[in-house]
Amino acid sequence: MALGFFCLAIFLYLSLDPDSGYTSASAAASGKEGVEITYGSAIKLMHEKTKFRLHSHDVPYGSGSGQQSVTGFPGVVDSNSYWIVKPVPGTTEKQGDAVKTGATIRLQHMKTRKWLHSHLHVSPISGNLEVSCFGDDTNSDTGDHWKLIIEGSGKTWKQDQRVRLQHIDTSGYLHSHDKKYQRIAGGQQEVCGIREKRADNVWLAAEGVYLPVNESSK
Repeated sequence: MALGFFCLAIFLYLSLDPDSGYTSASAAASGKEGVEITYGSAIKLMHEKTKFRLHSHDVPYGSGSGQQSVTGFPGVVDSNSYWIVKPVPGTTEKQGDAVKTGATIRLQHMKTRKWLHSHLHVSPISGNLEVSCFGDDTNSDTGDHWKLIIEGSGKTWKQDQRVRLQHIDTSGYLHSHDKKYQRIAGGQQEVCGIREKRADNVWLAAEGVYLPVNESSK
């Protein structure tokens, strides 16, 4: 199932049929409210303040946990910036259901299959909470759980909507800033967790392949 969706997502991204029911980021960009984000969608998350995309690649941190590093990437066109929105185990949400504010979700890095993760290890540059990628399709724990918080009055997550992601275990908000790496990812900026609400921990869903909403989930 996971491999099948991976292939489907790449196919849709490269050659989208406008009558298929799926929506690409380019097709959604003209909409005033944005497309609803559903479980199973493969999206890029853009850091509002710096416009960098949430990114990962098969390069470990040289300190802290030594797990796969997570960074902010300056370019738009990069396959390492896609994340699949997944529910947490044991819930009733399924592929195609709309993602609602307050939901606990997981983000799976599409290329390496690891989960966006955090813990009490110290981040390499700023000394905040480290954010990494960890696990695989069959290995996930509560360190992969994030609470979606929509800024404003929205009830369901939409493209270009301002959101925060708060880590369940540590209470840290997914955060980035203009502090950049010199060695492991030259020119890319640090992504970390910070327990305070700040302007630097607001994100927006940008490019991606958005699965249609199940009518029963509305």
